Amino acid sequence: MSEEKEETLFHVLPIYDEPEKRRDIPESPDASSQPEYHAWSQLGEMCGPPEQPLGSPRQHGPAYQQMTCASPQQQAPQALDGSELPATWLSKAESEDAAFGFSPPPGAEFDDVVVRQRAPHKSWKVGRLRHGKKVYAVAISGSTHHVYTCGHGYIRVWDESALHAWDQAPQAQLNFQDRDSCVFTCKLFPDERSLITGGLSQSLTLWDLVPTPRVRAQLASTGSVCYSLALSSNAQICVASFKGFVEIWDLQNQILIRKHEVPIYGSRCVDITGNKFWTGGEDTKLYSWDLRSYQRLQQHDLRHEILSITHDPSEEWLLVGLRMSDIVIVHTHRKEKFKAVLQKYAYHHNLKFASCGSFLVATMNETIRCIAAPSLHKLFQVEESAHILCCDISSDNQYVVTGSKNSASVYQLLY
Repeated sequence: MSEEKEETLFHVLPIYDEPEKRRDIPESPDASSQPEYHAWSQLGEMCGPPEQPLGSPRQHGPAYQQMTCASPQQQAPQALDGSELPATWLSKAESEDAAFGFSPPPGAEFDDVVVRQRAPHKSWKVGRLRHGKKVYAVAISGSTHHVYTCGHGYIRVWDESALHAWDQAPQAQLNFQDRDSCVFTCKLFPDERSLITGGLSQSLTLWDLVPTPRVRAQLASTGSVCYSLALSSNAQICVASFKGFVEIWDLQNQILIRKHEVPIYGSRCVDITGNKFWTGGEDTKLYSWDLRSYQRLQQHDLRHEILSITHDPSEEWLLVGLRMSDIVIVHTHRKEKFKAVLQKYAYHHNLKFASCGSFLVATMNETIRCIAAPSLHKLFQVEESAHILCCDISSDNQYVVTGSKNSASVYQLLY
């Protein structure tokens, strides 16, 4: 078995909670693109042959930490300008001003999609969807702005008019045959015409959403509780995590390809990037696996329990949310790892990247943070009255939806 265990050394840099100087910067596309351009330019020099660009995260707390080995000279960080939140490449000492982010392909210019992609500057809470029970999983379509709130006994479907209301009835309610079933996880397909759900049930459920929601297929599981689902970018492969194993499904043919054993306490979360899938959980270790040979490729000891795993749109970067609110950022190909340290206990930690790659949303307990990528400053922060159990961003980057104890909150993003 091919396996690589990676040791961790922590290199601390300060993180500024508020971009104080940013208030003096004119709000214009050219001005806002300056930090990204500078950061990516430095990254191109530092990291050798650059790869496909896209957004990246940052968090508020005492420090970003590099988790790769560094020389004593490299471990002497310099003071950073507080106008940006400096998560940086720490493999080079001169990287203190570079955002940890993504560099352009060789010879490529910074095009409008990458450099001038706008990020929201605040949000407006426009509605509440009264699910009636805990919302453990939520999905929102960018094309129709339909929202799917999932929990115990049923899924509720909300049309766009409900997003701007506070007490509107759902468009439909999809009741489970087994009333004891509960959805803990759901994934909307890239074409937004299908949904897959898993949870406390003997099967994964494939839903057709168009023209009206209905069950397409029940995929009989070998486990009783599915904790997490991951879809390949073409939606042909689904990986479902259970206690001590994952199931790898061919969704096109509705065939179980393999039941694959993983560490029993390392299977709460799962994600797919390219030809790899990733798992993590209570044992604090992040594992990567080959989707073709099923060999374990890497093992990263992250020191705290893993609560969520997601990736950026380029699938080059993996984001891992930890129990202590830390966010670990791992390159999916290179040996580069970073850590934003908050040291605040989190009961719930969700991460979601926007499809445009210019920002991400991190929810921790009652707090929603929207973080720019790759400049890594905090765009805005919102407090809710109850713990946030799940979140999603519409594919058109217009709405954020969060699920909590008996309802879902809808936020419109303002640019």
